[in-house]
Amino acid sequence: MKSMHSAIRQSTSHGFTDLESALARLLDIMLIALSATLALWVVRLDGGQRIVDGTVAAYVAFDLTFAVLVLPWFGVYDSWRGRSKWRLSARLVVGWIVVQACGLAMMFLLHSTASVSRLWCVSWTAITAALLVASRLLVHAVLGRLRRAGRNLRRVAVVGAGAHRDSVIANLAASPEAGFRAVATLNTRHGTQPDFPGLRSFVRLSEFAGWVRREQIEEVWLALPMSDEDTALSLLEAFSGDLVNVRFIPDVRGLAMFDRHVVDLIGAPAINLMASPMSQHALLQKAIFDRLFAAVALLALSPVMLSIAAAVKLSSKGPALFTQRRKGADGRVFRIYKFRSMRLHAERPGTLRQATHGDPRVTRLGAFLRRTSLDELPQFLNVLRGEMSVVGPRPHAIEHDDQYRTIVDGYIHRYRVKPGITGWAQINGFRGETDRIEKMQGRVEHDLYYLRNWSFGLDMRIVFSTVMKGFRHRNAY
Repeated sequence: MKSMHSAIRQSTSHGFTDLESALARLLDIMLIALSATLALWVVRLDGGQRIVDGTVAAYVAFDLTFAVLVLPWFGVYDSWRGRSKWRLSARLVVGWIVVQACGLAMMFLLHSTASVSRLWCVSWTAITAALLVASRLLVHAVLGRLRRAGRNLRRVAVVGAGAHRDSVIANLAASPEAGFRAVATLNTRHGTQPDFPGLRSFVRLSEFAGWVRREQIEEVWLALPMSDEDTALSLLEAFSGDLVNVRFIPDVRGLAMFDRHVVDLIGAPAINLMASPMSQHALLQKAIFDRLFAAVALLALSPVMLSIAAAVKLSSKGPALFTQRRKGADGRVFRIYKFRSMRLHAERPGTLRQATHGDPRVTRLGAFLRRTSLDELPQFLNVLRGEMSVVGPRPHAIEHDDQYRTIVDGYIHRYRVKPGITGWAQINGFRGETDRIEKMQGRVEHDLYYLRNWSFGLDMRIVFSTVMKGFRHRNAY
């Protein structure tokens, strides 16, 4: 009888899921058709009174068909409970663009693209994308309010012990709009770790599994260390005959340097413990911005740079530009460009003396260039060559890299991205001479914060702050 009730409950749950998916598909179809009409009105085609017959109507019909067939491939009709709604929005937009491309390809095959207004097509694409995203965000906002009120929740039983289990339960409590509620826990280290207050607690797997079945709990989450394979296998065996969602949330906080994202690697799931903190998409976005920004900066600043080069050449003997070997992404060595700010001098092999306050090697013009960071302007050439970024950890001399990488925690991870002309450490005051280990440690900590929290918005904030604060700083000499 209990098995029958469980089957009925699961069948009902799947039924509601299927109904929600069907309603979402129907809503998308309606929004696509509505957007086509709005686009006609926007561009004043046929007075905006009706969809013109023939070519435009055929295009709309093709897109509606492709929307039904293509959009499900992007997972936009799956359950997004507890997942990023902005990622869902991005998938919706990409999926819609693919649908438009398919429809346009069909019109091309029918030799009808010449009859389609480009302004109407662009307007339709933009309006539909906006409405699809807005509708999803609105639906999930309504669901979030319902869930905060205690409705439409999925009950979760958490397996584990200690800080990781407690943090998982705390995150559930802090995110009621996600639609999950912790109701019980199986303490895997009873006697050494306390039970979680306020939740039904178990210490025996058999009692826990029986209670989950009787109460028809929908979710069992394993908040376990990666080494606790025996417990995970026991849980999987215990629920192998039940329609319960069992999810593994491994404790890798002490292992992962940047992120703990699961990626597909040669067909198998892999968790990034220490790997590049930026995705390929983010790297491409950053590279495009870097090249465009560097090209514009070089064009706009070329008169200033030519004037500085001439002044350096005339003020002291030697070349206008100074080059030095530095390490870039993945430790690749490149030559960084600067305006020469010191008199020609010889360094002992394998050593490099940092510039200090009142350093006699620095020329009068060089002191001004260093205070204002104008000596860094030629590094836009490095950015244009793909060796540096506009924003990133500042590159140090190789001799300093060799010195600090073994004594400053996390120093080596600065090589995971391209070095930058400016960075999070620099706008927070960490620049200039690093005569104490504490100064370098502070700089590296800021660099690692930037790597862990990178976003295009953070890059723009750093660029804006660099421009607004100016290039002058008391530590630059």
